Amino acid sequence: MLEKAPGDEAGRAAAARMALAEVRPGMKLGLGSGRTAEQFVRFLGEKVKAGLDVAGVPTSERTARLAVESGVPLTTLDETPHLDLTIDGADEVGPGFRLVKGGGGALLREKIVAAASDRMVVVVDDTKIVKTLGAFPLPIEIVSFGLAATRAAIVKAASALGLAGELTLRKSGDAAYVTDGGHYILDAAFRRIPDPDALAATLDSIPGVVEHGLFIGLAKSVIVGRGGAANWLAP
Repeated sequence: MLEKAPGDEAGRAAAARMALAEVRPGMKLGLGSGRTAEQFVRFLGEKVKAGLDVAGVPTSERTARLAVESGVPLTTLDETPHLDLTIDGADEVGPGFRLVKGGGGALLREKIVAAASDRMVVVVDDTKIVKTLGAFPLPIEIVSFGLAATRAAIVKAASALGLAGELTLRKSGDAAYVTDGGHYILDAAFRRIPDPDALAATLDSIPGVVEHGLFIGLAKSVIVGRGGAANWLAP
C-alpha cells in the first residue's frame, strides 16, 4: 500500500455521510476501498443495524472484513451481477471526473465493481482534487510472469506519449506486494498525465498489464468533504 498524505479526517467523514443519503432500501451496493470508503461502510453498518435492507459487494478483502464487522450483509458479483450504486474513494480526482485509484492495491476489483454498477459516487476530501492527474503515482497491475518485459513495454509506450518517470515495483516488506487477485503492481511516477484517456488506451493494449488505476467514464458524481462539511463537485 502506498503512503498517503494525512488528508482531512473530518472532511472524509462528512463526504461519507453525505453519500449515505444516496442509499435506498433494497439496493445492491459496491463497497469501495480506502479511508473515506471505509468511513462509508461504518456509517452504512449503523443504518443496517437500524433496519436498512441492503447488500454489498466489497472491492477488497479489507473492505469485506470491515463490512462483516459492521454488520453489512455481503453478496458477490456472481450472485448479484448488477449493482445499483458503488461508493468508493480516489487518490486523485481530475477534470471530467477522471480518477487515479489503486493506492490501496484494490484497483482491479474496484474497476470491475464500478463497471457493474448503475452509478459510481466518489467520496474524497478536498486534498484529492487536482487540475492534472499524475502527482500520485499511477498503479499498474501486472502479472508476475515477464515482469521486466512488461515494465519495458510500459516505459516505451509512456515515452511515446511524452511521459517519463520511475516505475517502482510495490513492496510488502522485502517481498513484492501481491494484490487480492495474485498480481504485482508497478507504481508509475509520471508526475503529470496531460492526456489520461490516451494513456489508459495504451496501457490496455500491453500484454502483461492486467489493469491500471486510471478510472475514466466510471464516476458519475463526486462528493468532496472539507472540515465538517461536504458538497457535490460540479462536473
